Amino acid sequence: MKSNLHHILPRSGVLRSHSTYYKPQIKTFSGTPWRYIRTTGMSDKELSAIRIDRDRLWKDLHTTCEWGKGERWGENATDIGMSRLASSDADKQARDWFVKTTQDLGCDVNVDAMGNIFAVRPGMDNSAPPTYAGSHMDTQPTGGRYDGILGVHAGIEALKTMKDNDMETEYPTGVINWTNEEGARFPISMISSGVWAGAIPLEKAYNLREVGSGNATQKSELERIGYLGPLEANHKANPIAAHFELHIEQGPILEASGGKIGAVEGVQAYKWHTITVNGRDCHTGTTDFQNRSDAMLTAAKLILHSHNRASEAGCLASTGILTLKPGSTNTVPGVVQFSLDIRSKEDAALLQLEETLKSEFSKIAQGEEIGGLNARGTKGRGCTVKWQLDTDSPATTFHEDCIKCVEESVSDMLGTSEGPNVQRMTSGAGHDSVYTARRAPTSMIFVPCRDGISHNPAEYCSQEDCGNGAQVLLGAMLRYDRLRASRKT
Repeated sequence: MKSNLHHILPRSGVLRSHSTYYKPQIKTFSGTPWRYIRTTGMSDKELSAIRIDRDRLWKDLHTTCEWGKGERWGENATDIGMSRLASSDADKQARDWFVKTTQDLGCDVNVDAMGNIFAVRPGMDNSAPPTYAGSHMDTQPTGGRYDGILGVHAGIEALKTMKDNDMETEYPTGVINWTNEEGARFPISMISSGVWAGAIPLEKAYNLREVGSGNATQKSELERIGYLGPLEANHKANPIAAHFELHIEQGPILEASGGKIGAVEGVQAYKWHTITVNGRDCHTGTTDFQNRSDAMLTAAKLILHSHNRASEAGCLASTGILTLKPGSTNTVPGVVQFSLDIRSKEDAALLQLEETLKSEFSKIAQGEEIGGLNARGTKGRGCTVKWQLDTDSPATTFHEDCIKCVEESVSDMLGTSEGPNVQRMTSGAGHDSVYTARRAPTSMIFVPCRDGISHNPAEYCSQEDCGNGAQVLLGAMLRYDRLRASRKT
């Protein structure tokens, strides 16, 4: 299918010089008549006086949420969730808006081979990589309006504010829209940032098929919507100087403590597996319990056992996808597959949980008594269990320079970075920043979400908290730009 990328990329396919958009005259706060304000010429007080347009951010966010509307959960006009799966038609509409909006701001826009979109506002020295704000615009099938989406919009609002105030950064700054962060349609989360980081092979990502009965692959859908880009999806070909990601917390800690901002220190470890239980199809009416190899009954026991063991170990375990064959009321299922998501703050604890479950799953499937699961009922012929590792994300530690830029930006906004206003946190969920942290200084900014709810249509972040997060994001990016200039990096 013919790509539409020639409409959004420069003919050269590379970033153009900043002179395309900017005159060379630079002003400082010294009263010179020049137009542009150079960040290195600003004092901390002058830097903290730069403010985003909170109403504009709120309006833009809900405008793009017209594409991919989900379930209504309240009476207000925006009380509607999102169902904007990666590389869907709605995702294309959001991508097209992103490209046009950033190009109108004077950004160079490039799309890589995984559909990741990089919008870059040139700086004084464009020989060095950009400082980015990054997140995603795809959602869960029954998701909300803030998970990922807020981070992209906050990055765009930061660029708009720089333009409003005639600011000139020392190095390029930009916004990234990462592809298929959720892993909801193509079931590996953060897959495109993973390809960029060199952690996931490109062909594996391309060949990943959509969840459900469809036959579309990630590559075929990117091509269909016109976002299979020419830029190599690789950190060496397309480097990042630093990556800041604003996100709703997706948990209750900030709201419960009265905190305004979370300065995220890292992300807990997690692994995704696909577990296949093989038994034998048989008639439900003519086969007694002793002669059954019931894959569904076995899978139910294994899922319950994963919860019990994870709870004992201080870890987490969840199953979100379950499929079975043949899918007939009067046939005992012979094959069941289910997803297993296990998480821990510590790599060692996660590995121990995984090893324990692998050993005990096989024993439970054969009818051995573990954890009371086979203590009652009738023992059958047993089943076999196969494990497939889909995602392995070790615990991530973010860069101290980036974390401090976030904390200093909170101080700019609120007058202090002490007390409940800002607190260091560990993310329980994975984000694209997990992979960028492998190749560039990275940190995240958390803002509260109501009742800690996420991956749900009722997910909600107030206009005030959205604005607070975007303000801190802008300040962190500008402070990091000045830090780079002081170190000549």
